[in-house]
Amino acid sequence: LAVAGGKPLREKLWPQWPQRGGGEERLLKEVLSSTRWGTRGPKVEELEKRFSQIHGCKYGVAVTTGTHALELALRAVGVEPGDEVIVPPYTFIATATSAIFCDAIPVFADIDPETYNIDPKSIEENVTERTKAVIPVHIGGLPADMEAILDVARRHNLKVVEDAAQAHVAKFKGRPVGSWGDAGCFSFQNSKNITAGEGGMIVTNDKEVYQRAWSLHNVGRLPEGEWYEHALLGGNYRMTEWQAAVLLAQLEKMEEWARKREENARYLRELLSGVDGVVLRKEDLEGARNAYHLFIFRLDLSKFGGIDKWRVCEAVQREGVPLSPGYSRPLYKEEVFRTQIPDRLERVTGKRPDYWGLHLPATEEVVATAVWLPHSVLLAEREDMEDVAKAIEKVRENASELK
Repeated sequence: LAVAGGKPLREKLWPQWPQRGGGEERLLKEVLSSTRWGTRGPKVEELEKRFSQIHGCKYGVAVTTGTHALELALRAVGVEPGDEVIVPPYTFIATATSAIFCDAIPVFADIDPETYNIDPKSIEENVTERTKAVIPVHIGGLPADMEAILDVARRHNLKVVEDAAQAHVAKFKGRPVGSWGDAGCFSFQNSKNITAGEGGMIVTNDKEVYQRAWSLHNVGRLPEGEWYEHALLGGNYRMTEWQAAVLLAQLEKMEEWARKREENARYLRELLSGVDGVVLRKEDLEGARNAYHLFIFRLDLSKFGGIDKWRVCEAVQREGVPLSPGYSRPLYKEEVFRTQIPDRLERVTGKRPDYWGLHLPATEEVVATAVWLPHSVLLAEREDMEDVAKAIEKVRENASELK
């Protein structure tokens, strides 16, 4: 093994990210020569229109980050202090902290051990009289089971805010993610499938949710009101024209990039299905389209001599394949959920959740065994996928060198 001083399997570089869509310089020069660099200019409005239409929605609100998109969407659908918001623990921390910044209480539901998305049955088990909303995350780009989630939500009168930060152009049963819930939230942060370095988008088909989100992101102004008229307690979460210009250029390549990822992911799944010790993610959902922000799968660590996934990833990386261990703990085991967040919630709501006392078995099993490949790997050529499978096989066959 390379990690033990041997020759790496691969020295060829993988595609870098971000990549250009092709028109960034031209569009940025247009902004530079204009007198509208910010405060909701024409490129922001064009981006909102085009991106929301691509995702099956009538309305879009471009904001500073995907993190802010989640917080504003929760507020727009009516989440208030003391409400409970059900979230998965296998996700980026913003999914949960978006509720906390609304002074609401995140409640963790377990995930499906085969898809790694939130389990609709666990959502139902965690509904109380205080539950106001649920945030299903399309983790890695694979859509959550939105029909089952909406069934639970409708029976309990819950709002649904989709966290589609990793799921640009993904679909569930042929319908774009973001259009299933009351609102959908996307991220344009540097690692995302299209990016302007930072940025976010709220999409919705509900005019009232749109108007509230628009007002909240624009210091409480009304969409058709006076400039110095403030109806809601909002903030400045506006996207600049610079970000919108870059994203409009990226939109031109978004579908092409998505198809390339899909093609390579199909071949990689075929290759990995024959690798002992690899447990592939369940993806054969009817009519689903995976955005493949991450190619996620699990390891049967008993086939790797019982070493942990971090050691396996280190060895595979040294072979020239950027395999990541991903999340290292469930969200509820993050240090901030031990004291600071319970302290804050107790002050605001009078209730002190014991997050560190939680035990969600599917989440903990996935955290211990799931590994990721970044979407940039899937932008390489078909034959490059063979190196991924070969590197994992090489590490498994020589796992004794890692002890």
